[in-house]
Amino acid sequence: MIAFARDRLNARFGTWRGLVRLLLAHAERATGRLRRFELHEPQAVRRVVFVCQGNICRSAYAEQVARAAGLHTASLGLSTTTGAASPEPALAAAVRKQMPMDAHRACDWEDFGLQPGDLLLAMEVRQVHELTRRLGGRTDVQVALLGNWCKPPTPHLHDPFTLSDAYFDSCFTRVRQAVERLVDDVPNARAVPAQKRGQR
Repeated sequence: MIAFARDRLNARFGTWRGLVRLLLAHAERATGRLRRFELHEPQAVRRVVFVCQGNICRSAYAEQVARAAGLHTASLGLSTTTGAASPEPALAAAVRKQMPMDAHRACDWEDFGLQPGDLLLAMEVRQVHELTRRLGGRTDVQVALLGNWCKPPTPHLHDPFTLSDAYFDSCFTRVRQAVERLVDDVPNARAVPAQKRGQR
């Protein structure tokens, strides 16, 4: 019974730490402390940029989903090695979701070029705070939690790296749901078809 309960918890939240961090994030959200990490100027968004720690699992998958949905998109890691490939469990999970990401290569914050109109979408509360610190008051980009678009809102999307296939599936399901619900909120981030770009 204990093993069954542990397996269910791990499949849904990754680890008990993932559950604790989610509960703490919900508490912050309930007090209004995360309100500034909601989308406040949707019309200003020109590109959606997904952010996690290593840019090899969560943000990498989110970028593929967003591109398939027709958005201008990119992704980056706050602490990663530019050019690193996603690990096999992440690639396998993406295939199970029919969204292969074999060609993805990580990009570190230091090597990424921010653009005016970027919406930086992080997976964890500590990541939005770190992004805010690194931006240093820059006002032409926005920072939000991707989990705001989950149903119900999930302000902490725990890192699946090194965790079970079952949790990879749970995490990628939440990421995909959030990205697909985001699309209608950022109409000016839609990619322009190649033939229309050529006609301009």
